[in-house]
Amino acid sequence: MDIEKMTGNIAQDLEYLKKFTATPGEGCTRLPFTKEAREAVDYLRAEMEKIGLDVHEDAAGNVFGILHGTDPSLPCVMTGSHYDSVIHGGNFDGIGGVVCSLEVARQVIDLGIEHKRDLVVVGFNDEEGMRFGTGYFGSGAMLGHRDYEYTKNFKDVDGVSIEEAMRGYGLDPEKIGDAAWAPGSIGHFIEAHIEQGPVLDQKNIEIGLVTGIVGIQRYMVTVHGRADHAGTTPMDMRMDAVDASTKVISKIADWAREKADGTVATVGLIKVQPGGMNIVAEQVEFTVDIRSMNNDNISDIANRIRAALDRECKAMGGSYEIDTKLVIEPVALDEGMLDILEESCKAKDYSYMRLPSGAGHDSLEIGQVLPTVMLFVSSKDGRSHAPVEFSKYSDLAKASSLMTDLIVKLLNE
Repeated sequence: MDIEKMTGNIAQDLEYLKKFTATPGEGCTRLPFTKEAREAVDYLRAEMEKIGLDVHEDAAGNVFGILHGTDPSLPCVMTGSHYDSVIHGGNFDGIGGVVCSLEVARQVIDLGIEHKRDLVVVGFNDEEGMRFGTGYFGSGAMLGHRDYEYTKNFKDVDGVSIEEAMRGYGLDPEKIGDAAWAPGSIGHFIEAHIEQGPVLDQKNIEIGLVTGIVGIQRYMVTVHGRADHAGTTPMDMRMDAVDASTKVISKIADWAREKADGTVATVGLIKVQPGGMNIVAEQVEFTVDIRSMNNDNISDIANRIRAALDRECKAMGGSYEIDTKLVIEPVALDEGMLDILEESCKAKDYSYMRLPSGAGHDSLEIGQVLPTVMLFVSSKDGRSHAPVEFSKYSDLAKASSLMTDLIVKLLNE
């Protein structure tokens, strides 16, 4: 494989895809079911078709390119990542893995490798969950884990539901079930991704072989109090939603630190109503994101939050509700595929290490069901979900070459 040529192909794709953002000059903002998402999918479709893949989009907004093998009855080998982004994110998160997978298909074709199984390259829709507060929409739909009711239950900050957004994008949410692949039709899944953390960069290591992915629970908490005058309402007569909420919020990070095993908990969004400087708050909404390789730790923190909300809302005289956005357990990735990737790293003299992923990925949802593996490339200074996000195109090419070695073996098993 010509790494220099692969680097050039990957760089060309990613440089072009940078254009598809709602915030030019201020990072990548490519939310699901938007004009920018459509432009990215159209580009990926064109590149897939250019190299000879059989291309289609599904009912969830995923885009697939299929390189047919000689025995289509066998389970396929699938590789890819997501094309959506966070708000003001970077140009490598997700889309870098899609482009690496596209390059794998180019290599299989250019090298004239015969294969029995289909090779499927995929760009998943809405992995991030940024717009609707959920996540893994496209990969979940592929696995049959999303239905029409799901699309009606989640809304963005403008009150637009997934259902409405899908219709505006030209999809029929009532047909979301059509996105599900038949059980047994996918044999293996391989995903390349930027690390989004500092470990590989600080250690000057090119490739991370991902051993497992943390479980995640996400919640939207709403605390209800009563609006009153800030000057005339005595402290012991208030139903202050901010006071009650912050007494809970202030403990969440410490509960995660107590675990001392990489467990993390984040309150990333707080909204106060009415939101006036001289008004006691009537309502507070805040998000909670809890992650760990130990699912018991996640559940314990979630239970502590509920107990604290019970206590503080009772003392305040108000109430609360919790809307569950996402619950997904940790997953261990496939040891057999990790071993093959490690041997390829040694043969190519690439520096590597095994490490877990603290970020969620499509492989987290898929790995619950199918043999799955991930590769990381280093993120400069560990930065991600920001405009400064950067990974070397040459490192992405090396990851793609390792994926090609693995996938060629799998295609002819």
